[in-house]
Amino acid sequence: MTDEYDERHETTGGADTHDVSTRSVVTDANGSELIGERAIRTRNAILEASRALFLERGFAGTRINNITDACGISRAGFYTYFKDKHDVVTVLGKSAYSDILAVIGEWDDIPHPCSLRDVQRWVQNYFAFLDINGAFISAARSAPIDDEFRTSSRRMMMRVAFLLGTSLRSRQIDPTEAPEALGLATLAILDNSWSYLKVQQLPVDESDMIRAISESIMRSLNNSAELPQHT
Repeated sequence: MTDEYDERHETTGGADTHDVSTRSVVTDANGSELIGERAIRTRNAILEASRALFLERGFAGTRINNITDACGISRAGFYTYFKDKHDVVTVLGKSAYSDILAVIGEWDDIPHPCSLRDVQRWVQNYFAFLDINGAFISAARSAPIDDEFRTSSRRMMMRVAFLLGTSLRSRQIDPTEAPEALGLATLAILDNSWSYLKVQQLPVDESDMIRAISESIMRSLNNSAELPQHT
């Protein structure tokens, strides 16, 4: 394992995941700092509308007009804050990355050894993260991407997978030799399960899905014998 992913993660300190402006200086399409609550509200409205539309229609199926209609502004208003849809995805990505580091950081506060209920609470929190940021994940997968975006996305995903895998590995009775693989496998289960529930809306109860995922995580920790018959 290289040093690329071997870093301690940072949390967002409880920042509101809906309000990107709480995390950094808010800028317009030219990089100039926005001043005034109205400008910040408009920019955040564009982001919120884009989240919903990307999730519903996908990146390719979402037009600028769809976004402007959803938040009640003109096309000129959109271009005041963003250069294009790719610019929106980039901003959503920064928010999603900050949020997911915070969710993974919650493993530091989970009891060791953990119970099934502890893991269920964490999975619920991860689903809550996806309720807000799943649109970015969907858009990033479907958007035409250049080499810079691809490299950045891969680096982000591998760091997230490594951090999650390392947290889980530290709790395993028989630790895996590849924490990044453990992290990626767990993220795949989480992301796909959420998509089946919230995007494809398959007829599965969310609590049943959360329990099934949590039991799978518990087994990956080699604690299957500790799973209770009832919670």
